[in-house]
Formats: sequence, C-alpha cells, structure tokens
Amino acid sequence: MTPSNPRKLDVVVSFLEMPAPPERAPATIPPGKVAIVRAENLTLSFYRYLYDTVGEPWLWWQRRLMSDDELGPILALPETHVYVLYVAGVPAGFAELDLGDLEENGVIDLHYMGLIPDFIGKGYGKYLLNWAIDTAWGLKPRRLTVNTCTLDHPSALGAYQKAGFVVYDQRTDIVDDPRDVGLIPPIDHHVDHAGNQDGEAPDSGSATENADNANSDTLIVDFPERAR
Repeated sequence: MTPSNPRKLDVVVSFLEMPAPPERAPATIPPGKVAIVRAENLTLSFYRYLYDTVGEPWLWWQRRLMSDDELGPILALPETHVYVLYVAGVPAGFAELDLGDLEENGVIDLHYMGLIPDFIGKGYGKYLLNWAIDTAWGLKPRRLTVNTCTLDHPSALGAYQKAGFVVYDQRTDIVDDPRDVGLIPPIDHHVDHAGNQDGEAPDSGSATENADNANSDTLIVDFPERAR
C-alpha cells in the first residue's frame, strides 16, 4: 500500500459518560517510587514523546496529523491539564483532562490516557485511571466523559466501564491506516487490520501492586484542589 492508496480500517468508537462520582475509596497508590505530576508549561517535544510512545501500539494518529502551530496552542490552554505518571523517575504514562466545557456545561473530558508499553500489566493503569477520575471530580463538574475505540487496548472499554463510565453512543469510522500514510512506522503493532488486538490487560497486577498506601513510597505532586 502507498500513501495515495492506503488500507482502510473500520474503527468502532464508543462514547462514555459518568454522571456522578464513583462510590469507592480514593485511588489506591501502588508501592514503590511513584509520582503523578501535572506538566505545566508543557513542551511540544515532551508531549509528542508521551503521545507517540503511549499511542503507537494502538495507532493513535490524530495528534500526529497536527503541526506544532496547531498543537501548541491546545497544550497552552489553561483548560488543558496533562498529568504524567512517573515510576522510579521514569515517565510511565499520562492522563489528559480537557476542562474546556467545564464552565459552560459542567463537563470534563478525559481526553487521553494510557501507559508506555513497558509499564502495562503492572497495576498502574487502574491506578492512573482512578486517580484521573478522582482529580476530575475534585474540580466539581456535573459529568465526566471519555471515548475509546477498537484501536485502543483490548481492555480499555471494560476498564472504563468498571471504573463507572457507561456507554451512551457509538459510531463506526473508516480511516486510512496511519502506517500506510506515514504517520506511524510500518512495523508490527498490537492491532491488526480487522481490529483484533493482543497484549496484556492493563490492570492485571498482583495483590502487592494494590498494597495499602502506608506501604508505598509514593509522592503525589499536584492534588485536585491545586489543579485549577
């Protein structure tokens, strides 16, 4: 296939919402040297590293299409909150909250969330998702939203539903394979052209991964009340 004749992918997009905070304890902190830091004055190069590294196995392409002049102003908005998960000082994933519709309609969107492949299957996915949800509700919205698709991790939809999101709409898009148009290297990924996916579930950590906070060496930098 060539950029002028790319393969087509059928992508089922699920739109989910959470109308009230989940009835559970706050996000359980995994043990070890873990930190979540809000990335302020976020550089394009660091954001692209996170987006590309987290998203490449799942063919995330939308923001690869954007020029620096297009993406930079979005990241600079005060309504764009990007939180980076670090494990022993190494970036392990990120969560991005979009507060652009908070003031008018009371909605916060979990715009992106994912782990760098090295950290999948160790309990960090569930932690980061629950932490992002708790942080979003700390900003007093009336509703949280998120969407996922059949190019994401095969456990993504179930993880969102288990966390308290419910599907309210779905659609099917037909998109050009981003590998064929040069947005993503033409190498083997976890996703095939039929939408079948493999890989570890993101939240399959052992009991020790969900240990009590008292046994953790975690530093959380930026709490919900400081995230405005």
